[in-house]
Amino acid sequence: LTVLNAGRRYLRAEELSGKVLVTSGLGGMSGAQAKAAVIAGCVGVIAEVDEAALLKRHKQGWLMEISNNLDHCIARLREARKNKIALSLGYHGNVVDLWERLVHELDTTGELLVDLGSDQTSCHNPFNGGYYPVQLGFEEGKQLLSSNPGKFRTLVQESLKRHVAAINKLADKGMFFWDYGNAFLLEAQRAGADVAKKGANKTEFRYPSYVQHIMG
Repeated sequence: LTVLNAGRRYLRAEELSGKVLVTSGLGGMSGAQAKAAVIAGCVGVIAEVDEAALLKRHKQGWLMEISNNLDHCIARLREARKNKIALSLGYHGNVVDLWERLVHELDTTGELLVDLGSDQTSCHNPFNGGYYPVQLGFEEGKQLLSSNPGKFRTLVQESLKRHVAAINKLADKGMFFWDYGNAFLLEAQRAGADVAKKGANKTEFRYPSYVQHIMG
């Protein structure tokens, strides 16, 4: 319902075939994102740093395909988008790399390859394993979290700024991003990312919340 309503409200589309949703998180409640994309008829690319969570969703049938190669992900995205094939593709890697690759595709080809975007990393707990920084691999991140939590926190905040910068570039070209109630925008703001709503008070963000703006 969230994906369908986002399409209706922000894309003015009742039919989402050929549309692309990019998000992250395949553990816990966020595991439903892949299934939602296929039910809605769109192309869903969902990033996940923890291979165990990714493989679990694939084994359960919630994910149709998995890949750890960004070139392959972009090629499959383009193919499914062009042919209007419903697809759930799990990218084993950091979502910041995925967002930045989509910016690169926009800059080099002029193509905006994503229509809808969100995030379901556990940003209510970003400094204790809920969000892994793009600068490190998953295992490296776990080791740093254990040995130097202060450095881990700094890298998470740097990563959040890159995360938002990529989303902002794509949103400026027409992608519609929304907050999924996971404190992503709040933690990004605390990290110094550009998520404030222009001309509004500091508690308002430039991107809508699924509660008030999509499901409300």
